[in-house]
Amino acid sequence: MSQRFRSHCRGPLNRRHWLQLGGLSLGALCNGVQPRDWQLRAAEDGRGDDFSVILFWANGGPSHLDLFDLKPDAPSEYRGPFRPIATNVAGMQISELLPGLARRADKFTLLRSLHHERTEHSGGTNRFLTGYPSVAANLADSEFPEIGSVVSRQLGTALNGLPLFVANTKFYGGGPAYLGAAHKPYMPSPNPLTSSGNNSYDPVPLYRDPGQVDRLAISPDGVIALRRRQELLQSLDRFPRSLDVKGRLDSLDEIQRRAVEMLAGSRTRRAFDLTRETEGTRARYGRTHWGKSLLTCRRLVEAGVRFVQCQATFRLKRSTGRTSNWDDHSVNSNLFLAYREKLPSFDQSLSALIDDLYLRGLDQHVLLVFCGEFGRTPQIRHQDPSGRPGRDHWSRAMSVLLAGGGLRMGQVVGKTNRRAEEPVERIMDSNCLLATLYQRFGIDPAGAYLDHAGRPIPILTEGEPIRELF
Repeated sequence: MSQRFRSHCRGPLNRRHWLQLGGLSLGALCNGVQPRDWQLRAAEDGRGDDFSVILFWANGGPSHLDLFDLKPDAPSEYRGPFRPIATNVAGMQISELLPGLARRADKFTLLRSLHHERTEHSGGTNRFLTGYPSVAANLADSEFPEIGSVVSRQLGTALNGLPLFVANTKFYGGGPAYLGAAHKPYMPSPNPLTSSGNNSYDPVPLYRDPGQVDRLAISPDGVIALRRRQELLQSLDRFPRSLDVKGRLDSLDEIQRRAVEMLAGSRTRRAFDLTRETEGTRARYGRTHWGKSLLTCRRLVEAGVRFVQCQATFRLKRSTGRTSNWDDHSVNSNLFLAYREKLPSFDQSLSALIDDLYLRGLDQHVLLVFCGEFGRTPQIRHQDPSGRPGRDHWSRAMSVLLAGGGLRMGQVVGKTNRRAEEPVERIMDSNCLLATLYQRFGIDPAGAYLDHAGRPIPILTEGEPIRELF
């Protein structure tokens, strides 16, 4: 049984004491938390012990027809210009623009039959990452806790000074909802535009370039830049005790405790430091935004972070399109030129990460997930006055790539019809992916939290783990 489940916590410390502790990590003060029965069972079953997820999020919605579910026999107004190529798994084909991934298909699985009902970006993100449809359509912040926040809440304290949940920036329609600010991700340099519906901001780095000022961001109601312990102490001392009336002081104390863990220890800074990697490794991933981002993701989970989410944004040439995400409407970009431009970098960096999961013995404990909030319309659109091609939002079908995680790889689960419009075999709600991840984390999806009105809301109300993966 994992040590983190064995002993009891020695009790809370006041806020100033935390700041005076200096180099002590949380592990030196609290050896564990008292688990619920289902947590003990999960630990005994080997579920949740040192399991981590890297979510490489194609915000905007990637085209399943042009990546992992090509339909070469469909009419020309559906199939697009790219041809499928064989992989090293019999019967599995993917886009010709992904030759590196094609050689590694035995190390990943494709889900081709997930779907849900929300076709707005933030509504789709809320639906996909929380398992619940939101009331609002274009919501900046999710109405229910996203999976990374649930993992943070359920798994409790950080280990050895590392945060449990790290992101490059906030997702549009993401957030901890009623779990509170303590369960937002740690973000090195977030950009608020990423939660506004803007689709042309510069890609937000997760990595830390040499000479970059340390700036780990935590926010109760906005962003507080944590640069030095003294600044942190001064800012926290200014919070009025009246916050206790609304029960927010506990959240602030949790934020402070986690901030001190990070500032006091060096493991977090080391995990972000790409100069510790060899020149060969950095070249293998590519000296690009995606290469440096995915290499940092690997370093974070290897150090002990349990959930890392990173937007897969890319700066296109001006002549190709104005968007930096995967929202490839005709009015935003020439979809096919955009894919020719960015998929070589995507193929290189994702292939390098998959290689490292297996070469470094992480494949049983770390799961890479690549997806977005939905797919794209099977029929090609030409709304832009230039007549360039694009595809619109489509939540009735999508493709998800999974690699590692101790799951069964080298297969395709599900099938869409001849135009990739909807699943026709192994039809699954997107909640099935969430249920799969929660099972691997050892988290009981029937567990409930109180929302802002005091009502108990289950983590998930529907969705079964995907049996083919186990």
